[in-house]
Amino acid sequence: MSRSVSPSGFDITPLTEGERERHASHLTPQQRRILLAHATEAPFCGGLLENKEAGSYACALCGLPLFSSRHKFESGTGWPSFYAPFDHAHIRYVHDNSHGMIRTEIRCARCDGHLGHVFPDGPPPTRERYCLNSDAMAFFPEGDRPEQRIAG
Repeated sequence: MSRSVSPSGFDITPLTEGERERHASHLTPQQRRILLAHATEAPFCGGLLENKEAGSYACALCGLPLFSSRHKFESGTGWPSFYAPFDHAHIRYVHDNSHGMIRTEIRCARCDGHLGHVFPDGPPPTRERYCLNSDAMAFFPEGDRPEQRIAG
């Protein structure tokens, strides 16, 4: 199997459905609902919304780093928001026209877990607002690295 590596050096080889299910065994029912069934948590209730610590936010399913605390901002929307990803290769963008809206869904590039959506109304320099579900991510304080649950 040919491996795919992101510019930041992480293995982003897509997981098979079986690997995805095996790695998802540690998820809570809410995390499974969000990551695997594309649900959304209620606003202003996510555990990472108010987090101000320095560190990184990784996919709760596979551990791929997704966002850095350096790019987090208060959007007032009720969900953790970032103006840029950790590495653009770690995010997959999917056209979403559900719920009578046209928007862009964001998923983890490795496990295809649903993370949230990206909107063109964020702050400079990108003007993007990555709106995330807290339960789709795990926070790792600066210096700690998430366990990588990779293919194979």
